[in-house]
Amino acid sequence: MKTQNLGYPRIGSQRELKKICETYWAEKTGYRNVLQVGKNIRQENWKTQKEAGIDLIPSNDFSFYDHVLDHSLAFGAIPKRYNEVMLKKGNSELDLYFAMARGYQKDGLDVVAMEMTKWFDTNYHYIVPEFYKDQTFKLFSTKIIDEFYEAREQGILTKPVIIGPVSYLLLGKEKESGFDRIDLIKELLPVYTDILSRLVALDVEYVQFDEPFLTLDLNPKEKAAYEYAYREIRKTFPHLKIMMATYFEGVTQNLSLVNSLPVNVLHVDLVRDEKQLDALLSGIDDKTILSLGLVDGRNIWKNDFEKSLEKIVLAVNKIGSDRVWIAPSCSLIHCPVDLDNETDEEHLTTAVKQWMAYAKQKIGEVATLKKLITKEDPTSTQKRLTENKISINERHTSTLIHNPEVKNRVRNLSANDAQRLNPFPSRKVAQEALKLPRFPTTTIGSFPQTPEVRSWRARYKKGSINGNEYTRLIADETAKAVKWQEEIGLDVLVHGEFERNDMVEYFGEQLDGFAFSKNGWVQSYGSRCVKPPIIYGDVSRQKPMTVKWTSYAQSLTNKHMKGMLTGPVTILQWSFVRNDQPRSETCTQIALAIRDEVCDLENAGIKIIQIDEPAIREGLPLRKAEWQTYLYWAVEAFRISASGVKDETQIHTHMCYSEFNDIIENIADMDADVITIETSRSQMELLDAFADFKYPNEIGPGVYDIHSPRVPKREEMVSLLNKAKAVVPSEQLWVNPDCGLKTRGWDETKKALIEMVEAAKEMRKSDEVLMTESQIG
Repeated sequence: MKTQNLGYPRIGSQRELKKICETYWAEKTGYRNVLQVGKNIRQENWKTQKEAGIDLIPSNDFSFYDHVLDHSLAFGAIPKRYNEVMLKKGNSELDLYFAMARGYQKDGLDVVAMEMTKWFDTNYHYIVPEFYKDQTFKLFSTKIIDEFYEAREQGILTKPVIIGPVSYLLLGKEKESGFDRIDLIKELLPVYTDILSRLVALDVEYVQFDEPFLTLDLNPKEKAAYEYAYREIRKTFPHLKIMMATYFEGVTQNLSLVNSLPVNVLHVDLVRDEKQLDALLSGIDDKTILSLGLVDGRNIWKNDFEKSLEKIVLAVNKIGSDRVWIAPSCSLIHCPVDLDNETDEEHLTTAVKQWMAYAKQKIGEVATLKKLITKEDPTSTQKRLTENKISINERHTSTLIHNPEVKNRVRNLSANDAQRLNPFPSRKVAQEALKLPRFPTTTIGSFPQTPEVRSWRARYKKGSINGNEYTRLIADETAKAVKWQEEIGLDVLVHGEFERNDMVEYFGEQLDGFAFSKNGWVQSYGSRCVKPPIIYGDVSRQKPMTVKWTSYAQSLTNKHMKGMLTGPVTILQWSFVRNDQPRSETCTQIALAIRDEVCDLENAGIKIIQIDEPAIREGLPLRKAEWQTYLYWAVEAFRISASGVKDETQIHTHMCYSEFNDIIENIADMDADVITIETSRSQMELLDAFADFKYPNEIGPGVYDIHSPRVPKREEMVSLLNKAKAVVPSEQLWVNPDCGLKTRGWDETKKALIEMVEAAKEMRKSDEVLMTESQIG
């Protein structure tokens, strides 16, 4: 019996990766320093896993930005627009890599970034591979081989982690019509052969192929690609030990395909689908080793050893201990690094912390489960088992978790609580009182959180400035932002959210049933790390959360100030959620808390309120058969949060980096008066779904990409708006960036928004001309 890990957090225990990358992007450190910090993180990760007792430790799970982008670079899948970046004197492979992720705007070059989207149903974002008809692949970056060799030099024979060839193609997007990316499998495989040949020459034993698409609905062509790819790999490397990792769902529906693939080890996610174990034990062939994903790689709760041991014993009794491995359910990149870093009782009380495990603790749980089964070190492991039982039982019975009033409020909800007073056409007439121009301009909500603003919050928390001084600083910054928005001519203003740390954390800190870590950082994309709140109990709101600052900002202007809230589904999705009740129940509790806030904002005179739901799409189950159940309660939760207001109050929502085609009816069912979406990186392609559906409400397609530091030209935005206008009536269109501006600098933000406002003015003039010509005609 072996233990293995599928991947370890790459941000560093103190977010060293974030700090060095952002310093490098600011041109305040050199290339070699970046490489050294990366090496330090990798070596610390390998050492930690070895000391914990993990038998098969991954390599190539580290990344400076994104592991999918790493593979695109390795395979030479580099869009031609980046050729000039490499030709610029002084630029390295790392500069090319970051240009693909973030765009490049210097040295006279202006190159846009590659598209970014969510990694399955997680809050991690990956860089989408671009495929073309004449696509060729060749080994460009040797990172996979280099990191295996680096670990071997450290005395650790790792298991290189490689995205499987079929999943890599399915993760990408065709950038021109007339071909299917899955047909590129024959062109792609020779690069895999090159990489594997080099690894075999270095005495690799196991290679982990990540094939998460094996848990999804596959068409016959995709299944044939799997059979072809692994048959060819096995033919070329008859003695290579292949570990195929599946996760985020079960493989039962594709079990016959999985059984046909010539692999040595199959890893399955028993956290997301524990029911698949019986089918696997009955249906798997008599040689394949089964790796049991028992420790939750996506949440922070302790493993229930007794339940996990039941599954291990069941597997051992059926196929033998030599064919059973123990592992986390998926890569641990979705977990914070080390619970031992949580030493601040004010942030995370012992009462809640005792129920938790971060990545370092989770690999310890994997090792302990093996010891409990093999009866290694019985005295110590039995003590851990006893402690685990006590902790699990205390959590089930704790009075911290259950609030009868909250449960009763959920039970007493009626159908009317999820309905606006009148349908959208009537509301649209009522909202004419807002007196907004055609192509109204706004932003998504946040303005740059400069180091100075963040320092105020840190100093306030440390007590080096008092509450009055902190409030004055935030008020001054808010007033400056409001004045500047008025000056450039934005139509609907925002207060900037300078008092907020994170769009979910800020609300969770003011809701009962939430706990917070000080160092529970996880990677969202690139250097962007978030600290998800921990929902441990029933959720309720005791007092208003945003009314003070929104009302203050509204008092500074005669223009409309938009109230900014995070929606219930997003708060749920971007938190570590309690696993002792259905997620739908927790989501409804959050929806009621947000509803109370929406009503308070309306009562305070705020006429436009945005309830952000960027996570609606990512929450979809991976199999379509399960979509409708989720969509019913997710849409219902949003409607509960939004439906307590009058027709005159305009409800906005925001979604980013999502494909909407297959859920457009459900998006319409949310019945927001205005929806703002990310469309800039996809060049308005995402808008087609709304046009084909004839989406009835108003839409703000993002006209520039805030995840890239480049400043777009007015002409670019006008071009995008004309694309939008070609498919959506102009009277339905808003003009806005594609996401919040929190992570950007003020200089680029001001330049971009001035260009955006001018682009909207140009569109209005164009529309007026067309309307005049139409009237004359």
